[in-house]
Amino acid sequence: MIRRRVFITLLGGAAAAWPLAARAQQSEHIRRIGVLSGAAASTGGAGQKNVTDFVRGLQKLGWIERENIRIEIRWSAADPRLIEAYASDLVGLFKPDVILSATTVNLTALRRATTSIPIVFTEVSDPVAQGFVSNLSRPGGNITGFANPEFSIGAKWVDLLKQMVPSIVQVAFVYNLETSPQSALYAAAAEAAAPSLNVKVVRAPVDNTAELEATLGGLARVPNVGLIFPIGLFTSLRAKLIAETAARYRLPAIYAAESYMAEGGLMYYFNDLSEPYRLAAYYVDRILKGTKSGDVPVHLPKTFKLVINRQTATTLGIDVPLALLLAADQVME
Repeated sequence: MIRRRVFITLLGGAAAAWPLAARAQQSEHIRRIGVLSGAAASTGGAGQKNVTDFVRGLQKLGWIERENIRIEIRWSAADPRLIEAYASDLVGLFKPDVILSATTVNLTALRRATTSIPIVFTEVSDPVAQGFVSNLSRPGGNITGFANPEFSIGAKWVDLLKQMVPSIVQVAFVYNLETSPQSALYAAAAEAAAPSLNVKVVRAPVDNTAELEATLGGLARVPNVGLIFPIGLFTSLRAKLIAETAARYRLPAIYAAESYMAEGGLMYYFNDLSEPYRLAAYYVDRILKGTKSGDVPVHLPKTFKLVINRQTATTLGIDVPLALLLAADQVME
């Protein structure tokens, strides 16, 4: 895989002719921001947009590329081989003043690489339970950021899926454990609530695309089964394949990434994953101006979005209950 770096060049053409003293004075005002994204480097997609929103947020706060900041972005694309290398590379070679990190596995790698450089995270579930911060109001250490919902939302996914298809008696959590270790904790929360919902919850971890397809094919032979795809880049990067396979096997599924809905997914329920990137600019701004990252409280999501694809429901032979239609924030016809 070709590693892509995005460099924001500071000194070009005419600047090279400046006196050495003037260039030295200018460089003193340049702050370095590293970004370790879990998205792919290819153009387009939510991951690219989120990083763009973050950079635009910095611009609104007066942090302008080529003037007072330099940004270097690495795209790990949920590839375990790249995550560790990119984390150590950002910390050891780029030496940023602050790092924006997305996803649990990226944050885990960065925490191993540095305990001093401030890190602002996004897309991390329950950071206290996972041991990233000591508490939410004063996280301490060098880490703060924007958390995903608590793991109890795993039970909510089961409940919504059961409301959509009351005949469901078994629900399978499908995820990649290596790149989304937090998915097991969502599944555990669902298992605890399963008896009250009259369902059996099973875990279906997958390691690669072939295993993912085989797992979905096997689940299709299980009567009255539904699928849950927790937040995780391995699966969300394969949203089209998953949504099409679920439709082919007539498997009802609920997703924690809205990108599935554009591919014909049945249901989505989670918080807005784009908002933290816009807000992260304010956290980075505070840190660059001298606030300790450990003194900046972790932000929790306050709003959640339920989307239902009624056309997909019709294709699957599902008559969407009126209560769900009324509760939905968006109904795709």
